[in-house]
Amino acid sequence: MSKTHFGFQSVDETEKARHVRGVFDSVAPKYDLMNDLMSGGLHRVWKAYTLMVANLQEGQKALDIAGGTGDLALAFSKKVGKTGQVVHTDINEAMLSTGRNRLIDLGVLLPTVVCDAEKLPFPDGYFDLVSVAFGLRNMTHKDVALAEMCRVLKPGGKLLVLEFSKVAPPLEKLYDWYSFKVLPQLGKWVAGDDASYRYLAESIRMHPGQKELKALLHKGGFGHVDFHNLTGGIAALHVGIKS
Repeated sequence: MSKTHFGFQSVDETEKARHVRGVFDSVAPKYDLMNDLMSGGLHRVWKAYTLMVANLQEGQKALDIAGGTGDLALAFSKKVGKTGQVVHTDINEAMLSTGRNRLIDLGVLLPTVVCDAEKLPFPDGYFDLVSVAFGLRNMTHKDVALAEMCRVLKPGGKLLVLEFSKVAPPLEKLYDWYSFKVLPQLGKWVAGDDASYRYLAESIRMHPGQKELKALLHKGGFGHVDFHNLTGGIAALHVGIKS
C-alpha cells in the first residue's frame, strides 16, 4: 500500500484523510481565534490581498475549496452580488458547519457542500474562480486536486492557492522556534490541543515550496502561473490561469 506523509509521520495514503479530519474536528471550535493568535492577525491581511487579486466581478461564479469558517466565501459573495454564485466547500463537516453557521448568523446563505477536492462534484468549465486557502497542504494527492480545480474552471479562469510556504533564509531559525515551541503551547492553552498544532507546523515543512508548487500548477493544466510571497514567504499566493 502506498505511503504518504501526515506531518512528519508516514501513513497509508488511504488513512491520511481520516487523520486530517481528526485534526480539524478538534480545532474547528477555536479555529478563527487561533488563526488570529498564531498569525498576529496577518492571515486577514493575506486574505484581503487574495480578494484583491481575485478581482471578482458582479455575476461571476466562484468555488471556495477547504473554505472552513467561510471568511473568503463571505468576501467573494459581496463581490459577485445577487447575480453571481459562491459555493462554499470543505471535506471536513465540522469546519464546514462552523462556517455555514457563521454565514447564516451574518444573513448570508451560500451553497455549502461537503466534498473532496480530488473528486469535485461540479461540471467542467463552470467557475470563473477557484480558491483554496490553507488547505492544499492537507490533500493526499495534490496533483489530482489541482487537475480537478483546473477542470471545473472556465478557459481563462483563475485559481488562487493561498498557503504557508518556505520562509526567507534569515527568518528560518526564528520561524522554526516559533513553529515547534510556541505554536503547540499556544494550541494547548487556547484550544486544549497541542498535537494538532504540532501537525500544522510539520505539514508546512512537508508542503512544496514556491517553485515546486508553481511547477505542480503547470503540470495540473495551468498555462500562466505566478506566485506572490507574503510576509517573507511565511505564506505565498499562487495564481494559475487556465489555458
